[in-house]
Amino acid sequence: MTTQDSSSKATDGRRLPRIVRAMGVIERAGNALPHPFWLFWLLSAILAVVSAVLAGLGVSVVSPSDGETVAVRSLISGDGLAMAVSTMIDNFASFPPMATIVVVIMGVAVAERSGFLAALMRVSVSRVPASWVVFAVAFAGTAAHVASAAAYIILVPLGGLAFRAVGRSPILGVVVAYTSIASGYDASPIPTPNDAIFAGITTAAAQIIDPDAYVSPVSNWFFNIASSLVLAAVITLVTRFVLSKRPDLDPDPDAELDDIATLRLSPRERSALRLAGAALLVATVVLVALVLPESSPLRGEDGSIVESPLLDGIATVVAFLFGTVGIVYGVRTGTITKAADVPKLMVEGLKQMAPVLVLFFAIAQFLAYFDWTHVGDVLSVRAAELLETTGLPIIVVFLLVLVLLTLVNVMVTSGSAMWSIAAPVLVPMLMLVDVPAETTQALFRIADSGSTAITPMSPYFIMALGFLQRYRKNAGIGTLVSYTLPLALAMTTAWTLLFLAWWVLGIPLGPGAPVR
Repeated sequence: MTTQDSSSKATDGRRLPRIVRAMGVIERAGNALPHPFWLFWLLSAILAVVSAVLAGLGVSVVSPSDGETVAVRSLISGDGLAMAVSTMIDNFASFPPMATIVVVIMGVAVAERSGFLAALMRVSVSRVPASWVVFAVAFAGTAAHVASAAAYIILVPLGGLAFRAVGRSPILGVVVAYTSIASGYDASPIPTPNDAIFAGITTAAAQIIDPDAYVSPVSNWFFNIASSLVLAAVITLVTRFVLSKRPDLDPDPDAELDDIATLRLSPRERSALRLAGAALLVATVVLVALVLPESSPLRGEDGSIVESPLLDGIATVVAFLFGTVGIVYGVRTGTITKAADVPKLMVEGLKQMAPVLVLFFAIAQFLAYFDWTHVGDVLSVRAAELLETTGLPIIVVFLLVLVLLTLVNVMVTSGSAMWSIAAPVLVPMLMLVDVPAETTQALFRIADSGSTAITPMSPYFIMALGFLQRYRKNAGIGTLVSYTLPLALAMTTAWTLLFLAWWVLGIPLGPGAPVR
C-alpha cells in the first residue's frame, strides 16, 4: 500500500468511520451551544427557576460549617432582584481570579512579547539528539502553557521543524506538539495563568463550606511537575511503539516545507537567553535569601512558609520573575528599547485577556447567585449524604467524576467555564467527605485536558489541522483524530493512575496542600 493510499483511507473516513462520525456529531452539537458568556446567563436563568421551585417547597439543609439550618432562597423575588442589582459590580470586582490573573498576565506578557518564550521554546526543541526529540517536544508542550494560547502558535509548527531536523516525520512532530499542549494543558511544571484562574474558582467554591478557605495558585504545583514528566514519557512511548508504525507518515511530495534554519537562534538571541537565565538565577537567589530567616517578613506566624505572605502573593512573585527575564531578554535583543516599552507590552498582553475578562463578568454573577440562593449548599450536602449512604469507595467516586467532567470537556472546551459550572457542586460535595478542595481541583485538571486533543470544538484543533495540512493537503478531522486519539487515551489513563497513586501515598499536591 502506498503512502497516498493510506492517507486517503485516513482522511475519507474508511479507516476510522465511527470516530469520524462521532466527531461530526460532537461538532454539530457543540456549535449549537451558545457562547460561554450567554451560557452563564442562561444557567443563571435556570438557577432562578430552580431556586424558586425549591424555595416554594421549603427545601433546606443543615450547614456543615456552623450547624445552622440553611433554606433555599428564590432568585425570583424582591430580595433576589435587589441582591442581583446591588452586588453586580462587587461580584465582578471581588471575583477571586480577577486581580490575580491580571497581575500574572502583565508579567507573562513581557516575557512573551519580548520574544523570550518563543526563543526558549526554539532552543528547547532544537538542541536535543534524535533519540530524545519526542520527549523534548512533549515536555516543551507541557511547559509552554505559561504562554497560554501562544503555545499552540509557537510550538506546533516548531514541532514539525524539530522532527524534520533529526530525520523524523514532520507530521509526527506536529501531532506530538499539539497533543502535548492540548491533552496536557493543565500539567505545566511552571505556574501559569490557568493556575491562578482555577485556584480562584476553587477558593470561591470551597468557601461555601469553609468561609476561610483559600486555595493557592501553586496548590497543585508538585503534582503538576510530576504530571508533566509522566505525560511526556507516555507520549514518547506511544509515539515510538504506535504512531511511528503507521505507513502514512511521509509528507506530500509537493508540500511547502519551512526552512529548518528558523529553529536556530542568532548570536544575539543566544546571548540574551543566557543573560535572562542569569537574571532569573539572581532574582531567585535574592528571593530565597529574603525567605530563609525565620524572622523574615515574607514568612507567616511561627516562621511558617506554607501560610505566609510569600504564598499569599505568589502571583506577584511569578509576574515579577517573568517580567524580569522578559525585560533582560528584550533589552539585549532590541525588542525593548526604552522603559515605556514595558507597560506597552503589558497592555498588549491584557488585550489578549479581554475575552476572558468579559466571560469573568458573567461567571462572577452566576457564582454569586448560586451562593446567595443556597442551591449549592443543598446539592453538595445531599450529594455527600448520598455518597455516605451508598458507601462507594472514594476512588470509585473520583473515577465517576473524572468520566463526567471528561465528557463535558468534549463539548465545553473552556477550562474556566467548565470549572465555574462544576466547582460549586463538586468541591463542597467532596469536602464534606473529607476530600480537600485542592484534590478535587487536581482531578479536574485531568478531565480538562485529556479529551481536548480530539474534540473539534477546540479552536486550536482547527489550528493544528491547518499546520498538519502544510504537510498533507488532504488531511481532515479524521486524520488528526486518528493520530491524537491513541495519545489522548494513553495520557488520560496514565494521568489518572498517577493521581490515584498520589492519593494512596498521601503525597502533598503542592505547598501547604495535603492530598487527603
